[in-house]
Amino acid sequence: MQDQLNIKNARRLLVLLAAALICSLPQLGNGEPLQKSTPAEMVDALNGVFGKQTTGRAVHAEGIVVEGSFTPDPAASALSKAPHLQKSKVKVTGRFSNFAGLLVVPDTDPLASPRGLALKFHLPDGSDTDLVTHSFNGFPAATADEFRAFLTALGTSGSGTAAPTPADKYLAAHPLAKNFLATQPGPPVSFGTISYFGVNAFKFTNAAGTTTFARYRIEPVKGERFLSKGEIAAASPDYLQEELRQRLPGNPLRFNFVAQIAEHGDRLDDPSIAWPDSRKRVQLGMIEFDSVATDSMAREQALLFLPMALPSGIEAADPMLKARHDAYPVSFARRHQ
Repeated sequence: MQDQLNIKNARRLLVLLAAALICSLPQLGNGEPLQKSTPAEMVDALNGVFGKQTTGRAVHAEGIVVEGSFTPDPAASALSKAPHLQKSKVKVTGRFSNFAGLLVVPDTDPLASPRGLALKFHLPDGSDTDLVTHSFNGFPAATADEFRAFLTALGTSGSGTAAPTPADKYLAAHPLAKNFLATQPGPPVSFGTISYFGVNAFKFTNAAGTTTFARYRIEPVKGERFLSKGEIAAASPDYLQEELRQRLPGNPLRFNFVAQIAEHGDRLDDPSIAWPDSRKRVQLGMIEFDSVATDSMAREQALLFLPMALPSGIEAADPMLKARHDAYPVSFARRHQ
């Protein structure tokens, strides 16, 4: 009997290994795209968790728009020929947000985490390049289809669902997704006292044609700080936006913009796996936010961040970026119907 179990486990392991190998390829052998989910289905899955959209985003619905600048570090141009990584300072529009696809969620609620920071760098030629990050070093799924399955499991596991729920089953089989839900950092003192991670990998090319693969990190200059238990209990529902409005202008938020360099063996196509902190880092420059947009609510509606709006010198290395890029306009269109 034990031998039969070992054979069964070995077969299961081989199947899992084969699946992992297939998922690392951008296309199936017959040329069919690996991703099966359509952009609309991805947004539908988010709506299944948080409710049908009316005027807000499918996820990270509650946010605030800020303005500022990015000053590149001299080391940045050695990594990429992208225009905002050269010598000149460029303007930046940012959007801080809470995670849930709900327009009102208390800042201390677990549904508020991970926090989001989306960036739009305004380039010298009048075009923009965007970056979408969140405050957790990792993602709940390796691929877009797996992320949809994760959302579907959550969306079909309401309070009246018999145990084990679809979410219970999914999380039992996907420890990284369970870890994503269980190990989020606590409420920060400010949107400016927590780090943000671009969990998808990019390919950087400099003027000499040298290529490097890396992920972004955005780290507060003054370090991370989080609320104590007592401060959490006393915090107002919108304390993060209130803190920003009181702080800016006069006391800017400053972040180090960093590239974490991939080494041999690091997965470029799996954002659920964090790269070791020991990886080389390149200082790209400093992001500084000095004002809240006076028309923040109107800007909220108008802003669309596209992860593959990229300049020459930066390319997507993770297939999930294409899936995210295609889903965001669907969400944008639905909130403008």
